[in-house]
Amino acid sequence: MSVLVGRPAPDFTAAAVLGSGEIVDNFNLATAIKGKPTVIFFYPLDFTFVCPSELIAFDHRMEEFTKRGVEVIGVSIDSQFTHNAWRNTPVEKGGIGQVKYTLVADVKHEICKAYDVEHPEAGVAFRGSFLVDKEGQVRHQVVNDLPLGRNVDEMLRMIDALQFHEEHGEVCPAGWSKGDKGMTASTDGVAAYLKDNSDKL
Repeated sequence: MSVLVGRPAPDFTAAAVLGSGEIVDNFNLATAIKGKPTVIFFYPLDFTFVCPSELIAFDHRMEEFTKRGVEVIGVSIDSQFTHNAWRNTPVEKGGIGQVKYTLVADVKHEICKAYDVEHPEAGVAFRGSFLVDKEGQVRHQVVNDLPLGRNVDEMLRMIDALQFHEEHGEVCPAGWSKGDKGMTASTDGVAAYLKDNSDKL
Protein backbone atom coordinates (compact mmCIF):
# COMPACT_ATOMS: atom_id res chain seq x y z
CA MET A 1 0.00 0.00 0.00
CA SER A 2 1.50 3.30 -1.10
CA VAL A 3 1.71 6.34 1.13
CA LEU A 4 0.72 9.39 -0.91
CA VAL A 5 1.08 11.90 1.94
CA GLY A 6 3.56 14.58 0.91
CA ARG A 7 3.10 13.85 -2.79
CA PRO A 8 0.88 15.39 -5.48
CA ALA A 9 -2.56 13.83 -5.69
CA PRO A 10 -2.62 11.67 -8.85
CA ASP A 11 -4.55 13.50 -11.54
CA PHE A 12 -7.30 11.82 -13.55
CA THR A 13 -9.96 12.49 -16.15
CA ALA A 14 -13.11 10.37 -16.12
CA ALA A 15 -16.87 10.45 -16.52
CA ALA A 16 -18.74 11.68 -13.47
CA VAL A 17 -22.04 12.85 -12.05
CA LEU A 18 -21.68 16.34 -10.62
CA GLY A 19 -23.39 17.50 -7.44
CA SER A 20 -25.93 19.28 -9.65
CA GLY A 21 -26.93 15.94 -11.20
CA GLU A 22 -25.28 16.74 -14.54
CA ILE A 23 -23.45 13.83 -16.17
CA VAL A 24 -20.11 14.77 -17.77
CA ASP A 25 -17.70 12.65 -19.78
CA ASN A 26 -14.44 14.39 -18.93
CA PHE A 27 -14.30 15.46 -15.31
CA ASN A 28 -10.67 16.44 -14.65
CA LEU A 29 -9.43 16.46 -11.06
CA ALA A 30 -6.69 19.08 -11.45
CA THR A 31 -9.04 21.52 -13.17
CA ALA A 32 -11.91 20.94 -10.74
CA ILE A 33 -9.88 21.41 -7.56
CA LYS A 34 -7.30 23.99 -8.61
CA GLY A 35 -6.55 26.19 -5.63
CA LYS A 36 -9.06 24.40 -3.36
CA PRO A 37 -8.57 21.91 -0.55
CA THR A 38 -10.31 18.67 -1.43
CA VAL A 39 -11.42 15.38 0.04
CA ILE A 40 -11.26 12.45 -2.38
CA PHE A 41 -12.86 9.31 -1.02
CA PHE A 42 -13.10 5.84 -2.54
CA TYR A 43 -15.78 3.27 -1.81
CA PRO A 44 -16.38 -0.26 -3.15
CA LEU A 45 -19.70 -0.18 -5.04
CA ASP A 46 -23.02 1.55 -5.53
CA PHE A 47 -26.15 -0.20 -4.25
CA THR A 48 -24.31 -2.03 -1.48
CA PHE A 49 -24.47 -1.98 2.31
CA VAL A 50 -21.93 0.10 4.24
CA CYS A 51 -21.41 2.44 1.27
CA PRO A 52 -24.73 4.33 1.35
CA SER A 53 -24.25 5.14 5.03
CA GLU A 54 -20.89 6.74 4.21
CA LEU A 55 -22.10 8.69 1.19
CA ILE A 56 -25.09 9.99 3.10
CA ALA A 57 -22.81 10.94 6.01
CA PHE A 58 -20.65 12.98 3.63
CA ASP A 59 -23.75 14.64 2.19
CA HIS A 60 -25.15 15.49 5.63
CA ARG A 61 -21.91 17.36 6.36
CA MET A 62 -21.61 19.21 3.06
CA GLU A 63 -22.45 22.52 4.71
CA GLU A 64 -19.45 22.01 7.01
CA PHE A 65 -17.16 21.13 4.08
CA THR A 66 -18.45 24.14 2.14
CA LYS A 67 -17.85 26.49 5.09
CA ARG A 68 -14.24 25.36 5.04
CA GLY A 69 -13.97 25.84 1.26
CA VAL A 70 -13.43 22.12 0.67
CA GLU A 71 -14.46 20.16 -2.41
CA VAL A 72 -15.71 16.59 -1.91
CA ILE A 73 -15.31 13.92 -4.59
CA GLY A 74 -16.40 10.29 -4.34
CA VAL A 75 -14.97 7.54 -6.56
CA SER A 76 -15.98 3.94 -7.23
CA ILE A 77 -15.64 1.52 -10.13
CA ASP A 78 -19.30 1.93 -11.09
CA SER A 79 -20.32 3.79 -14.24
CA GLN A 80 -21.69 7.32 -14.26
CA PHE A 81 -25.07 5.83 -15.16
CA THR A 82 -25.10 3.61 -12.07
CA HIS A 83 -24.05 6.59 -9.96
CA ASN A 84 -26.95 8.54 -11.44
CA ALA A 85 -29.41 5.72 -10.78
CA TRP A 86 -28.24 5.49 -7.16
CA ARG A 87 -28.65 9.26 -6.72
CA ASN A 88 -32.18 8.94 -8.10
CA THR A 89 -33.09 6.14 -5.67
CA PRO A 90 -34.68 7.39 -2.43
CA VAL A 91 -32.77 6.82 0.78
CA GLU A 92 -35.61 4.74 2.23
CA LYS A 93 -35.18 2.34 -0.71
CA GLY A 94 -31.42 1.92 -0.36
CA GLY A 95 -30.38 4.91 -2.45
CA ILE A 96 -28.35 7.94 -1.50
CA GLY A 97 -30.62 10.69 -2.79
CA GLN A 98 -29.40 13.86 -4.48
CA VAL A 99 -25.98 14.09 -2.87
CA LYS A 100 -24.35 17.48 -3.40
CA TYR A 101 -20.87 16.36 -4.44
CA THR A 102 -19.29 14.75 -7.51
CA LEU A 103 -19.27 10.98 -8.03
CA VAL A 104 -16.56 9.78 -10.42
CA ALA A 105 -16.82 6.64 -12.56
CA ASP A 106 -13.61 4.61 -12.33
CA VAL A 107 -14.78 1.84 -14.65
CA LYS A 108 -11.25 0.99 -15.85
CA HIS A 109 -9.94 0.88 -12.26
CA GLU A 110 -7.20 3.33 -13.22
CA ILE A 111 -7.94 5.80 -10.43
CA CYS A 112 -8.11 3.30 -7.56
CA LYS A 113 -4.85 1.81 -8.83
CA ALA A 114 -3.21 5.25 -9.02
CA TYR A 115 -4.19 5.85 -5.38
CA ASP A 116 -3.27 2.23 -4.52
CA VAL A 117 -6.60 1.41 -2.87
CA GLU A 118 -7.76 -1.48 -5.06
CA HIS A 119 -8.61 -4.66 -3.14
CA PRO A 120 -6.25 -7.40 -4.40
CA GLU A 121 -8.96 -10.07 -4.69
CA ALA A 122 -12.32 -8.30 -4.81
CA GLY A 123 -11.28 -5.82 -7.53
CA VAL A 124 -13.11 -2.94 -5.85
CA ALA A 125 -11.69 0.01 -3.92
CA PHE A 126 -11.01 -0.10 -0.22
CA ARG A 127 -12.56 2.75 1.78
CA GLY A 128 -9.71 5.19 1.14
CA SER A 129 -9.91 8.86 2.10
CA PHE A 130 -7.42 11.52 1.00
CA LEU A 131 -7.17 15.15 2.10
CA VAL A 132 -5.53 17.28 -0.59
CA ASP A 133 -4.39 20.82 0.16
CA LYS A 134 -4.92 23.84 -2.10
CA GLU A 135 -1.54 23.21 -3.73
CA GLY A 136 -2.64 19.72 -4.80
CA GLN A 137 -0.52 17.85 -2.22
CA VAL A 138 -1.90 14.93 -0.23
CA ARG A 139 -1.70 15.85 3.47
CA HIS A 140 -3.69 13.04 5.09
CA GLN A 141 -4.84 9.57 4.09
CA VAL A 142 -6.62 6.71 5.79
CA VAL A 143 -7.70 3.39 4.28
CA ASN A 144 -10.33 1.13 5.84
CA ASP A 145 -11.04 -2.48 4.93
CA LEU A 146 -14.39 -3.20 3.26
CA PRO A 147 -16.47 -3.96 6.41
CA LEU A 148 -15.31 -0.85 8.29
CA GLY A 149 -17.20 2.38 7.66
CA ARG A 150 -15.18 5.58 7.95
CA ASN A 151 -15.68 8.50 10.34
CA VAL A 152 -16.54 11.60 8.30
CA ASP A 153 -16.25 13.83 11.36
CA GLU A 154 -12.61 12.77 11.68
CA MET A 155 -11.99 14.09 8.17
CA LEU A 156 -13.50 17.44 9.21
CA ARG A 157 -11.19 17.46 12.22
CA MET A 158 -8.19 16.88 9.96
CA ILE A 159 -9.29 19.71 7.67
CA ASP A 160 -9.53 22.00 10.71
CA ALA A 161 -6.06 20.91 11.81
CA LEU A 162 -4.55 21.55 8.39
CA GLN A 163 -6.20 24.96 8.10
CA PHE A 164 -5.09 25.88 11.64
CA HIS A 165 -1.51 24.92 10.77
CA GLU A 166 -1.63 26.88 7.50
CA GLU A 167 -2.99 29.98 9.24
CA HIS A 168 -0.92 29.99 12.44
CA GLY A 169 2.17 27.93 11.59
CA GLU A 170 1.73 25.91 14.77
CA VAL A 171 1.40 22.12 14.82
CA CYS A 172 -1.58 20.17 16.14
CA PRO A 173 -0.93 17.70 18.98
CA ALA A 174 -2.74 14.42 19.63
CA GLY A 175 -6.52 14.76 19.77
CA TRP A 176 -6.44 18.41 18.69
CA SER A 177 -9.87 19.84 17.82
CA LYS A 178 -10.93 23.23 16.52
CA GLY A 179 -10.64 25.79 19.33
CA ASP A 180 -7.81 23.96 21.09
CA LYS A 181 -4.34 25.41 21.50
CA GLY A 182 -1.66 24.49 19.03
CA MET A 183 1.99 23.82 19.70
CA THR A 184 5.11 25.65 18.54
CA ALA A 185 7.31 23.13 16.72
CA SER A 186 10.34 23.53 18.99
CA THR A 187 11.78 22.02 22.15
CA ASP A 188 10.47 24.94 24.18
CA GLY A 189 7.12 24.77 22.42
CA VAL A 190 6.51 21.12 23.24
CA ALA A 191 7.64 21.64 26.84
CA ALA A 192 5.25 24.56 27.28
CA TYR A 193 2.37 22.64 25.70
CA LEU A 194 2.92 19.49 27.78
CA LYS A 195 3.25 21.49 30.99
CA ASP A 196 -0.31 22.78 30.55
CA ASN A 197 -1.97 19.93 28.65
CA SER A 198 -0.33 16.55 29.29
CA ASP A 199 -3.09 15.51 31.70
CA LYS A 200 -5.65 15.95 28.89
CA LEU A 201 -3.89 13.65 26.43
